[in-house]
Amino acid sequence: MVMSQVSALESPPSKYDRLLARARKVSPAATLVVHPCDESSLRGALETAEEGIIVPILVGPADRIAAVAREHRLDISRFEIVDAAHSEAAAAKAVELVHEGKGELLMKGSLHTDELMRAVTSSGTGLRTARRISHVFVVDVPSHPEALFITDAAINIFPDLDAKRDIIQNAIDLFTMAGLGTPRVAILSAVETVTTKIPSTIEAAALCKMADRGQITGGLLDGPLAFDNAIDVEAAKIKGIKSQVAGRAQILVVPDLEAGNMLAKNLIFLTKADSAGLVLGARVPIILTSRADSVRSRMASCAAAVLHADARRRAVAIPAV
Repeated sequence: MVMSQVSALESPPSKYDRLLARARKVSPAATLVVHPCDESSLRGALETAEEGIIVPILVGPADRIAAVAREHRLDISRFEIVDAAHSEAAAAKAVELVHEGKGELLMKGSLHTDELMRAVTSSGTGLRTARRISHVFVVDVPSHPEALFITDAAINIFPDLDAKRDIIQNAIDLFTMAGLGTPRVAILSAVETVTTKIPSTIEAAALCKMADRGQITGGLLDGPLAFDNAIDVEAAKIKGIKSQVAGRAQILVVPDLEAGNMLAKNLIFLTKADSAGLVLGARVPIILTSRADSVRSRMASCAAAVLHADARRRAVAIPAV
C-alpha cells in the first residue's frame, strides 16, 4: 500500500493531465453531443461534464438516449435533450443549433463520422469557413516527453499544397490556443532532402517558404524531415540537420491521409499511446471520437476543444487596437 502511494506520488502528470488541468480553469463550453445513443458516447460526455469541462446538450432520439441512460445507470436528469428522430436528423439539428448560437462545440456520438461531416460540410446549411476543414490527432506516447500533434489522418485524403497550408495552420492554432506556446512543426516525408522523385519533399520545401512569407503563421516550420529526424535529436544530429525543429518536433504534418492514419495507429497500438482527436476549420471545433476511445481520450479531446473555444471567446472580447 505504501509502495503504491509512493509510486503514484513520483509519477509525473501525463501530457493529458496537464491539458485537462488547463481546461478546468476556463469556463465550460456548451457542447452539442450528436446522437449519444450508446454507453461510451453518453458516458464520455457525462463524465467530462462532471469534470467541469463541458456542458453537454444531448441531440438525438430522446427515448433512445433515456433508454441507454437507464440501462447503464447514467443520470441525465440535469442535461438538456433536443429530440431528433435519427442520426442524420441529429447531425442536421446540431448544426442548426450552432447557427443559433446554442453551442460552442460539436461532439460526435454513436453515429458514423460521414453522417456528421455531411451536415457540417453542407454547402447550404453547414459550418464551412474560408479555411479547409482538417483533423488533428493529439497523441500521448508514454515514452516521449511531449504530446505529438499529427495531421491530417482522418479527413483530407490527398491534400494539395493549398490544403496543406490550411491543415498546418489549423494545427498551429490548436496548439497555441491550448496554451502550449509556439509549436515546432515538422513536414514529414521519407527523406530530409528535396528531390523531384518524391513530390512530398517539394511541397514541404514550398510550405516552409510560405511560412517565411507569412502565409502560415504562429509556428516554426522545417521540412522535409523523415520521422526519425523529426522526433529524435540524435537521429537529426547524425544526419547533420541543424534547425530549431529537427529532433524536437511537436506537430507532425504527414503527406497524405494513409501515411497519417498508419503513423497514428502505429503509435496507439504499438506504444499504447492515448489519442485525442479534433476537427478544425469549421465554425466550431468538432470532437471526433470513436467507440474504441477510452473515457480519458474523450476527456482530452474535449479539453483541447474547450481551450480552443475559450481562446476564441477571449479574442472576440478583446477589441482590436
